[in-house]
Amino acid sequence: MTELQKRTAQAIVNIFETGAVRGDYGQVTVLAGDQGHLTYGRSQTTLASGNLHLLLQQYCETAGAQFAAGISPCLDRLRLRDFSLDTDPALREVLREAATDPVMRDTQDGFFDRAYFVPATHAAAASDLVTPLGQTVVYDSFIQGGWATVRKKVLAQAGPVSAGVPEQDWVARYVDARKQWLASLPDPLPKTVYRMDSFRDLMAADKWQLELPLAVRGLTIDEAALRGEPSARTLRFETPYLAGEDVRALQSALAAHGFPNWPDGVFGPGTDALLRQFQRAKGLQADGVVGPQTRAALGLH
Repeated sequence: MTELQKRTAQAIVNIFETGAVRGDYGQVTVLAGDQGHLTYGRSQTTLASGNLHLLLQQYCETAGAQFAAGISPCLDRLRLRDFSLDTDPALREVLREAATDPVMRDTQDGFFDRAYFVPATHAAAASDLVTPLGQTVVYDSFIQGGWATVRKKVLAQAGPVSAGVPEQDWVARYVDARKQWLASLPDPLPKTVYRMDSFRDLMAADKWQLELPLAVRGLTIDEAALRGEPSARTLRFETPYLAGEDVRALQSALAAHGFPNWPDGVFGPGTDALLRQFQRAKGLQADGVVGPQTRAALGLH
């Protein structure tokens, strides 16, 4: 995989995790029923796995970490997987603020490479998966979990690539099996089957080499987006909820116009209701969609 293909693979998973091509380094999430509990960062590492502790410990130990003093007192509780941290507002706030620190961004990039991307590429190679899209499917499974479980199911049904199964057929079988597996799990995981639908769309578009541009979840991945140049998407209430920095910007704009809310970066029913109230107040069509007129009225770019 080339460096551009690697960044594209990471962008696909970033969109799944935080709704942004380059990832939302400050996203803090706690979903009802999620066994990972408190999750944080560009690729949403979890309290329950212990990796959130490792990430934040590494950050606090790095010279120049601007928010280490605010995070360090929580390290023991993070190490012990203290789930009361799920609802700790002070920790949530300092984690969001820490995302503005270049040291935190560099720490996250290095951590997610070592903990997820590199092991995923090794696992893909061991299964004779060489296409960049096939390797991205494996990487997504390492981020979300379940690679070994689903791989075992596919091997039992189809055998390995090394036995003559074409790689593209094997990956398609894996994606279908993973979708069924996710759908069988407790909430909120069944809501994430869209990840497999997105991979199926990329396969149908013959994007096995991750040739740019790509369209994933309403966002365009191209070289400009990978450089961090903004790429607007249409924001509306849908399931699973849209999430990302653009949603947080919408929520902040609503608050600035007199519609207070907690800018968590997740477009749920509350954001939808406030958006429609704003549209009615401005004489716009109250359709709950952030189109050109609504975007202009909110002052969003």
